[in-house]
Amino acid sequence: MGFTFSTMTLNLLLLIAMVATNILSLYHLSTTLQSPKSPKPLPPIPDELLRQLHTIRATINHLTRLQNTNPNTNTKSSIPSDLLLYSHLSPIASSCHNHPDLLHKYMTYTPFSICPSDSELAESLILRGCHPLPRRRCFSPTPKKQTPSNSLPKKPFPFSLPDSSVIWDRYSCKSFDCFNRQNPNLGFEPSREVSKFTTYNTDLDLPLQQLLQIAKSAKSVLRLGLDVGGGTGSFAAAMKVRNVTVVTTTMNVVAPYSEAVALRGLVPLHVPLQQRLPMFDGVVDIVRCGRAVNRWIPVTMLEFLLFDIDRVLRGGGYLWLDHFFSKGVDLEQVYKPLIAKMGYKKVKWATGNKTDAGGVKHGELYLTALLQKPLSR
Repeated sequence: MGFTFSTMTLNLLLLIAMVATNILSLYHLSTTLQSPKSPKPLPPIPDELLRQLHTIRATINHLTRLQNTNPNTNTKSSIPSDLLLYSHLSPIASSCHNHPDLLHKYMTYTPFSICPSDSELAESLILRGCHPLPRRRCFSPTPKKQTPSNSLPKKPFPFSLPDSSVIWDRYSCKSFDCFNRQNPNLGFEPSREVSKFTTYNTDLDLPLQQLLQIAKSAKSVLRLGLDVGGGTGSFAAAMKVRNVTVVTTTMNVVAPYSEAVALRGLVPLHVPLQQRLPMFDGVVDIVRCGRAVNRWIPVTMLEFLLFDIDRVLRGGGYLWLDHFFSKGVDLEQVYKPLIAKMGYKKVKWATGNKTDAGGVKHGELYLTALLQKPLSR
């Protein structure tokens, strides 16, 4: 495994390039050589030959500069030792090789000591497709004044979350209350989230009482679920109260979402949207896609996500698109046909205008859809 040319490789390429230059020059002379008696001037050099000569010379110059800037370097010496070791034990995601600087920085650490405080670097690699990250042999840092486990919230909707259980170094805010003041809708005040899945204000809402009644009427039982892009885990919390186990995929892009989910006694999966869901086929009863799943996801990637959701859903299970938003014209021309490909039964299909500034500007709509997978195929 290597990311730079070795000295031997550079020398070989230089030799090949120079030989090619000489051969092309001799070929041109042999085809244009005239008799001494001929007064005719030599014809101009063909443009194609000039381009080839120019390319070869540019290649020689580039390789020479590359060699000069890396004198007597060994390829392996620039690669962190633990990255080399791990690469012999387990394959590394191909996308990791597209970001060698970030990967090298992540794997540059002192083994058997405290890991660097680089969760932001890890998030950057994961969001670039370098997932799963290589394992490291270091000890994860812990908060300086961590809350004792017997003092952690006992209920999924506590009045507040303990700040002392989070390492705040990478965030602009240093407390959950700070995030609440910046944006109350982020979900870091669980007591405000209690009614989120129990009230009905518009057709876009699907209260859990109605969801459970729908499942019961279809002689279907909801026991296990997955919340894709679930933020602080409020859907999982509401289902836990109703004896349904839901795990939540989330990322700590701008705030400690994973810690918030865990502090509520729930399971966070640190998984990006482009990653294959870490579940076996046909094992969950319901998958909810929150507002993290929206029109900003490239269509092909969204298609792969939906079919991966189909993979983990059991026959008769439910896919809930909760407030999916897109431009109105795209909903009809792109997303509706895409959803139709899955062949699911439409249990609920409701649309409504997205009335915030961005929604009005771009003519966006919300879609809430409850879809049921066929029992058998």
